[in-house]
Amino acid sequence: MSDPVAIPTSNFYDAPTFWTRHADRLWATAVFVATVVLTVLSYPPAHTPEFAYVFAAPAVLWAYLKPKFKLYALATLGAQAVAWTVILGWLHHVTIGGLLLLGPFIGVWIGVWFLAAWWAMPRIVDRPSLTRILVMFGLAGLWVFLEWTRTWFLGGFSWLPLAASQWQRMSILQIAAFAGAGGVSFVLMAMNIGLAAYAHRLFRENKHGFGRRSQEFLAAMFLLLICVATQIQQTFNRPAFAVPLGRFAFVQPYIPQAVKWNPAEGPGILKTLETLTLSTRANAPDVILWPEATTPWAIKGDANMRTWVEQLDRSAGVPLVLGSIAIEPSAKTAGTDDWFNSVFTVEPATGLQPRSYAKRKLVPFGEFVPLRPLLGWLGKFVPIGDDFGRGSDPAPLVVNIHGRPLALGTLICYEDIFPSLARESVLAGADILTVHTNNGWFGTGGAAYQHAANAVLRAVETRRPVLRCGNGGWSGWIDEFGSIRAVLTQDDSGEITTDPLRAPEGTIYFRGTQTVAVSADGRWIGRRSFYVEHGDWFVVLCVALVAFGFLALRTGRMDSSESKRAISP
Repeated sequence: MSDPVAIPTSNFYDAPTFWTRHADRLWATAVFVATVVLTVLSYPPAHTPEFAYVFAAPAVLWAYLKPKFKLYALATLGAQAVAWTVILGWLHHVTIGGLLLLGPFIGVWIGVWFLAAWWAMPRIVDRPSLTRILVMFGLAGLWVFLEWTRTWFLGGFSWLPLAASQWQRMSILQIAAFAGAGGVSFVLMAMNIGLAAYAHRLFRENKHGFGRRSQEFLAAMFLLLICVATQIQQTFNRPAFAVPLGRFAFVQPYIPQAVKWNPAEGPGILKTLETLTLSTRANAPDVILWPEATTPWAIKGDANMRTWVEQLDRSAGVPLVLGSIAIEPSAKTAGTDDWFNSVFTVEPATGLQPRSYAKRKLVPFGEFVPLRPLLGWLGKFVPIGDDFGRGSDPAPLVVNIHGRPLALGTLICYEDIFPSLARESVLAGADILTVHTNNGWFGTGGAAYQHAANAVLRAVETRRPVLRCGNGGWSGWIDEFGSIRAVLTQDDSGEITTDPLRAPEGTIYFRGTQTVAVSADGRWIGRRSFYVEHGDWFVVLCVALVAFGFLALRTGRMDSSESKRAISP
């Protein structure tokens, strides 16, 4: 009998699996999808801010495996470009072209951070714990630095820093009173990196469960505990220190943007404002708030408009704080006028007050055309006036409530997304911050909620109550600790409520008015937060951490090379 023929088996068992053959592309696809979904769900209007703790973790975990740079960059930058186009999707109500430019631009701007993670993560494997933690802090600091550049580069668009994802989780926000919103973003990014480091250790050592410690994860958890513990006693004891400020009536006229600047619609708009304003008398307010650019004609520059507002305020019987247009003789060009997007106060006895606030941060292509000699052909999408003038004075406006002056630090439109503007207003003496805005441009999507999320950060940073009055969308009161104390909503029956617990049951997009009793925390009246006193010191610290993290990697690599040479024969 002949010997049996040996059947080779090595090729069968050693053949690469589908996963190993396509590992890079599968990783790229998984990271792309996960990053898009987790990023979008981290921010309002989604109610899942916990995803902000993990949105970057899949990409950071993949970076440990040393993927090809081009593939990694395409997956991560592409994911952020898509995610931010979705997040800013409400912009299509104004300009689809602008959305398709701005969304990817912001995404790629933020996505640069992932390229730093691609470079750093493989280099910290098997390094000492201190080196790995320094690199983690350096990467978290780089994220904060990139967010800070968004506040000023190319005019600035700091919409939705990572910290804004936590706008309804006040426990983690309190560190912002010391470090600004960047402190919250730092902790969130540290958690993302720490979780990725922990997952890498589990996969690398085939360890299941939580038996293997990750020093990076423990350091990130320690930071999170510090955030939660910061001023926890003040946060929960604040009702005992409440000092009444007054009753504020929010007038939300909900004027459609399509008719707002149509002169033929002007009389109807004035009738709406008159009806809503006079109806507030039933609730005995101390101050009435109108949103941004409320009147169809300029209150300063149109004598008839001024007379009408003053007569209405006399009938209302309390101070009125309103957004409108100011037309003033130009200080630069004789015989011409300058237009300003402004906020004014009107007193029943004395009428329009001489002092007003002019917007300091203008909207590109909305209120001015940047690089006009080059881009002037594009024009503005706001059909009034030429380029608006830019204000420079943060001094507050003063209203009298029962003979007691109250200084209002006013912000217009999207000025509350810029930390420096709110800080300057408080340094100038503001007791509270008021935001007068017109979200009517952006439909009924997520814009108003995202905008309010930024205002929550300003309240915590400055330790000042923030009152927001919108034309149509998210009017309410945020206290010094970032707690939403009131938000105007309307249910299906037409009832208007200010209870934030009932807000999910109704809509913030409606025409109406409601009066809210506003208080301040007595421990912060006349007192400035650490952030207000010292500004963006934490950004400087973050830059230092980036440098320390880089040096830790360079030093560790040099030490490793010297050790190898020392033991070589």
